[in-house]
Amino acid sequence: MSSQATAFWKRKTLAQLGSAEWESLCDGCGLCCLQKLEDEEDGAVYYTRVACKMLDLSSCRCTDYPNRKQHVPDCIELTVEQADQFNWLPPSCAYRLVANGQDLPDWHYLVCGDRDQVHVQRVSQAGRMFSETAIDEDDWEDHLIFRAG
Repeated sequence: MSSQATAFWKRKTLAQLGSAEWESLCDGCGLCCLQKLEDEEDGAVYYTRVACKMLDLSSCRCTDYPNRKQHVPDCIELTVEQADQFNWLPPSCAYRLVANGQDLPDWHYLVCGDRDQVHVQRVSQAGRMFSETAIDEDDWEDHLIFRAG
């Protein structure tokens, strides 16, 4: 296969990606939009099934992505400058994988061409999460699903 036919995430670093390529890496799992809890003793980060109020619980997409920071000022915007800190992202995250020189999984739509595979393969929490508006913050610990890292 020639280098021109090689997928962009295999031949470019995150820093070399254009904005459309950068955005296309997002698989639509929505896991980065789940609330996380940090263990005060060891610093471990745990994902919950509690989603940001802006996340569509079925599609796992932000309901107002271009203006999300106006609604959620502490929303984290992933940038190439933070790539060394991507260990808090789920192991399946394309940004984390590419930052570590790894390939995308077979279910990623850039590989398989099907945006629904992230849900079919149950990588996303579609249909299995709650909005933060429905769960008291004191109860988030009752909804832990996995440890980051």
